Amino acid sequence: MKPILKKLESEKIALIGLGSENYALLRFLIKHKFKGALTVYDKASAKELGARYKTLKKAKQITWRLGFPHYNEINNSSLILRSPGVFVSPALRKKLARAKIKISCPMQLFLELCPSNHTIGVTGTKGKGTTSSLIKAILEKGGKKAWLGGNIGIAPFEFIEKIKKKDWVILELSSFQLEDILQSPHIAVFTNFSPEHLAAADPHNDNYHVSLQKYWQAKLNIFAFQKKNDIAIINQSIRRPLPALASKIIRFASSDLPSQLQGEHNKENIAAAVAVAQNIGINAKAISAGILSFKGLPYRLEKITVKNGVTYYNDSLAGNPSGAMTALKAFSTPVILLAGGADKGARFNALAKLALKKTKAIVLLSGDATPKLKTALIKAGYNKKNIRLVHNMPQAIAAARAFAKPGDTILLSPACASFGLFKNYKDRGDQFNDCVRKG
Repeated sequence: MKPILKKLESEKIALIGLGSENYALLRFLIKHKFKGALTVYDKASAKELGARYKTLKKAKQITWRLGFPHYNEINNSSLILRSPGVFVSPALRKKLARAKIKISCPMQLFLELCPSNHTIGVTGTKGKGTTSSLIKAILEKGGKKAWLGGNIGIAPFEFIEKIKKKDWVILELSSFQLEDILQSPHIAVFTNFSPEHLAAADPHNDNYHVSLQKYWQAKLNIFAFQKKNDIAIINQSIRRPLPALASKIIRFASSDLPSQLQGEHNKENIAAAVAVAQNIGINAKAISAGILSFKGLPYRLEKITVKNGVTYYNDSLAGNPSGAMTALKAFSTPVILLAGGADKGARFNALAKLALKKTKAIVLLSGDATPKLKTALIKAGYNKKNIRLVHNMPQAIAAARAFAKPGDTILLSPACASFGLFKNYKDRGDQFNDCVRKG
């Protein structure tokens, strides 16, 4: 690690956004007595940053630029480390390139510093968290030491010093994490691809991709820097033309191995995890045991409870139409769907047509995307009497229960972003769980 850190000390580093990854990186650098110049830029105030600021404020290496972006000062930097949640406009990128200011990210630095050569990266519009977690479960049943971090909510710099050379490191990688990397994991998995992150959904975060092609290009970075001995594991459902890859390409489809997971989409996630395990020598017994041991992740088609013969599922992570469609396809029982929310630039026609076949009623949570979804439903022929508009989660649960009968399923799978009514998808899911359990 030391030569790379020594090289970094010659840079004037600007960290844009004190998200979890930049925060973990700063703690790592300070621990290692980093002597270079570090400037933190964040729109939040010191008070809003709370514990993160309090932990770091005494570090002499850090200059703080808080409350206002101060982006005009970035020209004084030589290297920018961008938090995945921060949008750098094409115009600003061009300006920085002309000034020969490099843009990178904490994930790139982690890949450079990682003590292990056994890195597995997982990306995709949906399924990357489940697939990453499945891989970890299988590897551990196969006797491997495995670490899991990235977009799943654990910054890898939190555990980098615990990693041994023979360990396996699994990284869930979002498109925003992949945008600025110049190094790919040794095994790269691409679960699926559909339109997502094409408009700002969070009023406090304007980060999004300016086009579907830019989103696609960001995803492809997971393979772009692989070498001959590396492996690219790709869902056969991805039909967009791939660039020429140096690595070995393996396609996966679906797996019928027994599991605790609901839905056809999880059969694809299992197939992806199996392909990884097989290519690193995990035996069939360990693969099966790992799959069976995995109960699923919160907010991802999570079974919450059964009340009065009605089953409740929390799929709050499904923030786009394709995610909600995947969830609906998992059920043969009559479904009352809870959907709607903030707009991410998605289209709802396909979801509306499927909802006509798979649901008996729809409860719409208010938001700027909700009128678009309602219009699509009515155009598809959905009965207006079976659509209810609500303005909070207690109203949503009450409306859903009014439609439900024993044997039915009430499913939260919003197809939209959470902002407006909720802080984030976790808050939305937690409110759903609380209302279900209390009622």
